[in-house]
Amino acid sequence: MRGSLEDQLNAIAVRLAGDRAPAVQLERPRNPSHGDVATNLALLLAGVLKRPPRELAARIVEEVDIEAAGLSAVDIAGPGFLNFRFARANLHASLLAILAADAGYGRAPEAADRRVQVEFVSANPTGPLHVAHGRGAALGDAIAALMEWTGNRVTREFYVNDAGVQIDKLAESLEVRWLELKGETTASIPEGGYHGEYLREMARAVDAEFGERLSRIEGPERIQLLRDWATARLREEQDRDLRDFGVRFDEYYFESWLYRESKLVETLRALEDRGLTYESGGAIWMRTSEFGDDKDRVLVKSDGTYTYFLPDLAYHREKARRGFDHVINVWGADHHGYVPRMQAALRALGLEDFLDVEIVQMVRIMRGGREAKLSKRAGQYVTLKELADECGPDVARYFFLMRRSDAQMLFDLDLALDHSEKNPVFKIQYAHARMMSIFRKAGVTATAAGAGADPGRLVEPAELDLIKQLALFPEVVSRAAAARAPHMVCEYLETTAGAVNSWYHAGNPSRDPKLAVLVEDPDLRAARLALARGVHIVLRNGLNLLGLSAPERMEREESE
Repeated sequence: MRGSLEDQLNAIAVRLAGDRAPAVQLERPRNPSHGDVATNLALLLAGVLKRPPRELAARIVEEVDIEAAGLSAVDIAGPGFLNFRFARANLHASLLAILAADAGYGRAPEAADRRVQVEFVSANPTGPLHVAHGRGAALGDAIAALMEWTGNRVTREFYVNDAGVQIDKLAESLEVRWLELKGETTASIPEGGYHGEYLREMARAVDAEFGERLSRIEGPERIQLLRDWATARLREEQDRDLRDFGVRFDEYYFESWLYRESKLVETLRALEDRGLTYESGGAIWMRTSEFGDDKDRVLVKSDGTYTYFLPDLAYHREKARRGFDHVINVWGADHHGYVPRMQAALRALGLEDFLDVEIVQMVRIMRGGREAKLSKRAGQYVTLKELADECGPDVARYFFLMRRSDAQMLFDLDLALDHSEKNPVFKIQYAHARMMSIFRKAGVTATAAGAGADPGRLVEPAELDLIKQLALFPEVVSRAAAARAPHMVCEYLETTAGAVNSWYHAGNPSRDPKLAVLVEDPDLRAARLALARGVHIVLRNGLNLLGLSAPERMEREESE
C-alpha cells in the first residue's frame, strides 16, 4: 500500500528540491487516530528550501494523486507533518494480495547475479558449543534467511579452525586425561588447555577405540592421533547440536586447506606485489594503517611463523575468488577490535565494502534472578545443547533473536520455560494455532479458507487495523534485511500477535457477537475466514523466516 505513495512523495521532493531532495520517511503514527502513515517530508524540505514547512506541506498535498496512491484522506498536522489514510478498498485489495502470494508473501524475486555468503558459528573444534555460539548460530541463520527473502542467492558457511595452537592444546589436554585414566601420570593440563568433563568422556572413548595402539606410541605420533580423532569427534558433535537447533550449512571451509594449497604464500606474494608489506624487526608487516586501521599489522613473526591475520586474510580472498559479491560474518564479542583491520586489509586488496561483520555479545543464563549453571560438562560455561534441551530449540532461537545482537543478553530461563502468553514465542505461536482452530471449526483447510470471499464485507475498525498490520510484513522484512536485524521481525510478530489475539478474543460471541468469525451470514463468514487465513500466512511466514515452527495445535488453544 505504501509503495505508490512513497514513489509519489519522492518525485514531489525532487521537483521541489532537485538533487538536494531528502529521502522520504513514512512512519506509522503512535496514535492510530492520526492516520495510517505519516511523514515529516515538509519539515525536511523546509530546512533545504528555507520556506515555512506548512506552506510546503500544503504544496505536497496539492500534488499528491490521492486515488493513484490508494488514499482516502491527507491531513496537515502541527508544524507541517502529513498524515495519510488509506482507502478501505486499498486495504481490502492488500488482503487479497496476501492470500494470493501465500508462502511467497514478504519475499522478493531472486536476483540471480547477487551472491551473498553468511559465515557464522565457525567455532574451534575444541569443545562443545556454548550458548554464545548458539546466539551466533540463530543470528547467522536468520540473517541468511533475510538475505534470501530479499532476493539474494545465499550460502551459509562454517569456517573450521582445524589448524593452530588451540588444536594442539586440545590434543595435549586429552593425552593428560587418557594417561590419568590409565593411571600412568600425575601431569596437569597444559597452560591454555581444556578442563571440561567432556575431556574425560573423550578419554574413555578414545581408549575404547585405540587403547592398545595409544599405549604403544608416544610423543608426536600419539599427539597427532589424538588431535585427528578429537577434532573429528568434536566436529561431529557440534554438527549434531546445530542440526538439532535447526541450523544447517551449505559449505564447510577448513583452515588447513589454506596451508595445504599454499594460499598463505600466495596471499603474501599478492600483498608484496602491491607494495603493501615491509620488513621491520625481522617480521613482515602490512600497511593497514594507510587504509583505515589504527596501526600496521604483523603478518609473519620474526621466527617465521604466521599470525592469525594472514590465514584470515587468505580465507577472505578465497571468498571473493569463489564468486561471492558480498560476505557477512557473525563474530563473537572478543573479535570486535579485529573488524577494522580486516576491512582495511580487504580495502587494500581492492575489496571495498566486501565484508560486513555482526558482533554477538555474550549470554548469561538467569534463573530466579541468579546466574544458572545447567551442568559442569563443559567446565565454566553452559552448552547450547543443555539450553536447547531445557527450554526447546524454538524458544532458545527466539530469545537469542529478540534482542539486538550487539547488546549483552540476560537469558531469562524462568520466562523461557513459561508456557503462557507471557513468553513471546508462545504468544505468537498461540495466535497462529488459534487461526488453525478457526479453520477446523469451520470445516475448511487453511488453503481453502476464505476462497472467493469479498473482503469488502470487512468494515469493523478491528478488522481494518489488523489488515493494515498484516500489510506491513514485506516492509519489515526489507528493513530487517537492510539492517541485518532479525529482532525487528520479532518485534513485528509480537505486535501482530497482540492484535490478532485481541481480535480473536473480541470475536468470542459472548463478548462481542458483531466480531465473531463463524457468523451465519455466509459472505461475512467467508470474508472473516479470509482475514484469518491472512493472519495464518503472515505469522507462519514470519516464524519460518526466523527458523521457528508454526504449530497447528497447542494445549492452550485446544482448551479454548
